[in-house]
Amino acid sequence: MSDRATLKNCLDSIEQNSQDKIVIVPGGGVFADQVRTVQKQWQFDEQIAHEMAILAMQQMALLFKSIKTTFQTAKNITAIQQAWLKYSVVIWSPDIKYLNESSIKANWSVSSDSLAAWLAKQLKAEELILVKSADIPLLMDIQTQQQQGILDLAFAEFVKDVSFKVTVINKYCLSEVIG
Repeated sequence: MSDRATLKNCLDSIEQNSQDKIVIVPGGGVFADQVRTVQKQWQFDEQIAHEMAILAMQQMALLFKSIKTTFQTAKNITAIQQAWLKYSVVIWSPDIKYLNESSIKANWSVSSDSLAAWLAKQLKAEELILVKSADIPLLMDIQTQQQQGILDLAFAEFVKDVSFKVTVINKYCLSEVIG
């Protein structure tokens, strides 16, 4: 199955099976990979790389929206809550200035994984489901997933003492979790 087909299936599954309000937090995907490559070439600092990675997340949000035109994008918590008045599924397209003001570390230890956990906490979510392209062995704890590069290095700190459930799954298993 192509990446486009897999992504469309994931988004279709969310649309068809969601009973509650959902926020999709896109990773930076291939756009973030390009930031990593260009950072090595041009040797710019972590702050600039972080801001470029946030732009990569915004690009992925636009890509998701192009596949699911019935979803709405929003750039901050207030916009998400406003969008929920009309839409059950919102795609977060994070605002760089807003994130910089929230004192989140601006380096590669914080990726969309940790940002999703931060957002879930801000929204008082009941559950955070991270959908990864990597294989997720059963019963693997967060620290092991961090060591294996499945989750970012800051994630454990972002979910420390949270009240919501955290589930990490493979992209092909989404319908089993929300269906």
